[in-house]
Amino acid sequence: MSRQDKMIANIKELMYEPEYIRNIGICAHIDHGKTTLSDNLLAGAGLISEDLAGEALGMDTKEDEQKRGITIDAANASMVQDYDGKKYLINLIDTPGHVDFGGDVTRAMRAVDGAVVVVCAVDGVMPQTETVLKQALRENVKPVLFINKVDRLINELKLTPEELLNQLTSIIVEVNGLIKSLAPKDKRAEWMVNVEDGSVAFGSAFKNWAINVPMMQETGFSFKDIVDYCNSGKEEELKKLLPLTEVLLNMVVKHLPSPDEAQVYRVPKIWGGDIESKAGQTMVKTSPDGPLAGMITNVTVDKHMGNLATCRVYGGTLEKSNEVYLVGSQIKSRIQQVGVFNGAKTIDTERVPVGNIAYITGIKEASAGETICSPDVIIEEFEPIDHISEPVVTVAVEAKNTKDLPKLIEVLRQVSKEDPTIKVEINDTTGEQLISGMGELHLEVVTNRIMTNQKLEILVSEPIIVYKESVTGHSPVIEGKSPNKHNRFYIEVEPLDKPIYDALIEGELKEGRIKTKETAQDFIALGMDKEEARRVWDIHNRSMFINMTRGIQYLDEVKELLLEGFEAALKDGPLANEEVVGLKFKLSDAKLHEDAVHRGPAQVLPAIKKAIYAAIMSANPCLLEPIQKVFISAPVDYMGNCNKDIQNRRGKIVEQNIKGIVAEMDFEVPIAEMFGFAGDIRSATGGKGDFSTEMKGFEVLPIYLQDDIVRQIRVRKGLSPEPYGPEHYSA
Repeated sequence: MSRQDKMIANIKELMYEPEYIRNIGICAHIDHGKTTLSDNLLAGAGLISEDLAGEALGMDTKEDEQKRGITIDAANASMVQDYDGKKYLINLIDTPGHVDFGGDVTRAMRAVDGAVVVVCAVDGVMPQTETVLKQALRENVKPVLFINKVDRLINELKLTPEELLNQLTSIIVEVNGLIKSLAPKDKRAEWMVNVEDGSVAFGSAFKNWAINVPMMQETGFSFKDIVDYCNSGKEEELKKLLPLTEVLLNMVVKHLPSPDEAQVYRVPKIWGGDIESKAGQTMVKTSPDGPLAGMITNVTVDKHMGNLATCRVYGGTLEKSNEVYLVGSQIKSRIQQVGVFNGAKTIDTERVPVGNIAYITGIKEASAGETICSPDVIIEEFEPIDHISEPVVTVAVEAKNTKDLPKLIEVLRQVSKEDPTIKVEINDTTGEQLISGMGELHLEVVTNRIMTNQKLEILVSEPIIVYKESVTGHSPVIEGKSPNKHNRFYIEVEPLDKPIYDALIEGELKEGRIKTKETAQDFIALGMDKEEARRVWDIHNRSMFINMTRGIQYLDEVKELLLEGFEAALKDGPLANEEVVGLKFKLSDAKLHEDAVHRGPAQVLPAIKKAIYAAIMSANPCLLEPIQKVFISAPVDYMGNCNKDIQNRRGKIVEQNIKGIVAEMDFEVPIAEMFGFAGDIRSATGGKGDFSTEMKGFEVLPIYLQDDIVRQIRVRKGLSPEPYGPEHYSA
């Protein structure tokens, strides 16, 4: 039996033993060496040639990933590791490092239980390092640390052993600071990484060696020996003495949890159903025999297999040819094939039990974030995957040939299923389709794939910035009348309290209809008025709807209509038809017709929407623009040029530090001003500067720009150039 056949046989056996499974993600800032590390792990497992590791890009299987030299899509592989006389199945997901593809990281973190956080020894902790750690810890995913490119500290920077230890120690301290501030409170001490216990490893993915304390104890190697080997040009020997795969995978097995261990604390966090129910106990006890419970975390299209869905099985067993129920879509579908990933290939199996990361084919309706279960036992949906970033740039696309319009619409619907961070708006009448994404690169990749993979000729507009609407003031009480004048609602609006708004952004508070009174305690803990906290009906778009009325007859009968109208009104605001966020609406009074016929949807929905629009237009409405953090590293001589370029883009300086001959500069810049930045910063630094970006959030657009921007947006959308005043909606 070949090595490959043995591994496949081992995988098929170990799938049924959750105690011996490790589901892990590899995550890092861009260019810190994730994909090279993954290549070497694949080579160690025999999935690719050792000679090609670092160049094969075994996990970057798409042509555009290989051309650009970056990971765009999360990729999966399963491998077997021998540790302490036992075999372990390691299901690995390699994730992107570029900020535009952060959605793939978040979705991958829902599928795994542990993460290998990779940090470059030279660059240290970077913005995206913090972001991926936040994404992991939000999902209750335990981290370990691999400090990569240690050879560069020795070979290029010529650090002494003492200087080397100081640099590595500073990275560990910074990573632990992030874990301490971001991890679940009950896990902070337990999850901090520690050199002494071996949850930190050091090495070079490119040179294929690594070391941690257990390996030092086993081999007698010290950091001084590593410095000597590097200085003597003996790194090829290091590869044999300190094999990367052994050190990394042993660290994963020893320090990252099995599904048996992780699902006890992860399931209550990501699933809102009754833990004492049969489905709940099946998940917590990782039982393969109970009701099926799984979540689709990724969808891609394979030219041979069609829709290929990645699914984490949290309870029960996925079986080939079985029917499953898609809880979000509320439809049944039949699985064609199931199995596990094997790098660029797949391993077909008859079934995949609890605790594994499976692939599924045949479910055409599958989309990332969908909950699947058995049609016989329909379970509560898993919590939505909470993406840290949101779409900030839009392009309009249209089919070059009119006959291709139906195909384009179909392709765009598929794109939004595959990547929930892409927002697609389809105008069936004009033929114009709007795609919103995380940035220029994100949209460039999506539109290029439509043209190359789907063989569709499309026209793509210049990028358009996504704005949000909000208010800076407090409206008076506004009356909204139904078309028949028999129903009246009295609404006022003000900005949402900042601690509540921040908690919604951070995912500490969940959006949705409020079902339990216990939630009020969370609001009160964040400083909200007790009476208001107990009367919150709904949270949507980081905005609240609060019922402050008392004893209004028939109000409960129209409650769902009011909330439906509230949510619809926030989708397209009155200022510029953009999404509305960050507001607190209070229903202070209502007058309702006694006959239900006269207070149906056709009466209630327009009344509440008009009241909301009038209230917004009475409370100093404003636009919010997306802001990016920009981090530039360049020789000190170019510092003035960088500052000048940023200031010309309405940017502001946050912090600047000088380390030797290098200046490290942090800025905040409106995304509207970032187009063409990469070329300009290359010119400003003579090609010697590096930069990275991270989404900061939305801030109020300067008042001197607002009227022009509002007018541009409204004209582009075919609306009247000037927004209507409050009297238009309350008449």
